[in-house]
This record gives sequence, structure tokens and C-alpha cells, in this order.
Amino acid sequence: MAVNRVPVLKRCRALGLEPSYLGYDKKSNRTSARAGKKVSEYGLQLREKQKAKFIYGVLEKPFRNYYEKADRMKGMTGENLMVMLERRLDNVVFRMGFARTRREARQIVGHKHVLVNGKRVSIASYLIKAGDVIEISEKAKSLQRYKDIVEITGGRLVPEWMDVDIESLKGTIKNLPTREMIDVPVNEMLIVELYSK
Repeated sequence: MAVNRVPVLKRCRALGLEPSYLGYDKKSNRTSARAGKKVSEYGLQLREKQKAKFIYGVLEKPFRNYYEKADRMKGMTGENLMVMLERRLDNVVFRMGFARTRREARQIVGHKHVLVNGKRVSIASYLIKAGDVIEISEKAKSLQRYKDIVEITGGRLVPEWMDVDIESLKGTIKNLPTREMIDVPVNEMLIVELYSK
């Protein structure tokens, strides 16, 4: 499996992104070497695509597949793409506060600690549906790791499209998110423009 090993703060700086969107509370004091330089239209489109890929931890090929699937769906392609990325299981685990970062959420899913509707799911890209119940398995709940995670993420705002009981590490998807509910600083229209060339 391919893994992106670029240092997080360095990448955030290059993309002009706040590390808090990824769940990191660190801050970089340096400025990007390219700050202030004029960027071409293609450069802006590419940056938006890289931003979305980096935030959700998706590599190029799966990202392109998401785009093609979003393009075939009814409605706006850009909005469909963002909603689909938001529905990934690793992202949902992160949003519910069961992980500090999306990378950690991906690892938790990979270690088979997550149950969807009572069934163990170990695929990070699994797309959740409205009404799904996501919880950490009974065996894993007793681990010190989750006590530490809950301590840190306990005060995190949970999106309105999910219902979470952080104490029992269980959550329900009330309905699928709309673009307005997704607080990710990505202009998806630029991604659509890039791919539709």
C-alpha cells in the first residue's frame, strides 16, 4: 500500500493550509518560499486538488476514481466529490472524535477496531450511508489509547449530520452531509475545472 510520507507541517505550509484541519495543533512559524509569487490558473487548480487529496489522505488514482464516480452522479460534480470524500470511513471515525487525526483514524480502521452496523470493517475507503452505526469494538474500547484520544477530542465539535456518544465510543449517521456542512477549505470548482480539461 502506498503511503504519503511528506512532513505534515511542510506540506501544510506549501498548500497554505492550517494544520488544525488535519487534527494537528502544532503551528509552523516559517513562511513558504513561494509566498507572494503569482500563481497561474493551472497552478491554482492543481493546488486545490492537492489540498483535497492531502486533507483526506487519498492518493491520485483513488482520487481520480472518486471524481469520475461523482461526475456520473446527479447534481454538481464538485459537491458530490466533497460529500463522497467526507463519507469515507476513516474520515467519519476522525469526525466522531475516535481519532486525533485522519491518519490515526485510517490506522484504527486498518487494525480492525471499527464496527459498522455490528460488522467489522477494515477498509478505510468504505463509504458510509445514512443510518449506519459506527463504533469501536468492545475489545479495543478498554485500550489506554482510546482513553487518551477521548481526553484530547472530547471538546471537538461533532458535525450536525452525525450523533455521537463519546463515552461509549459509538455514533450514528443521521443523514448524509451536504456541502454546506463540510468545513474543509477547498474550492471544489477548481478541481472540476482541472479534470474537465
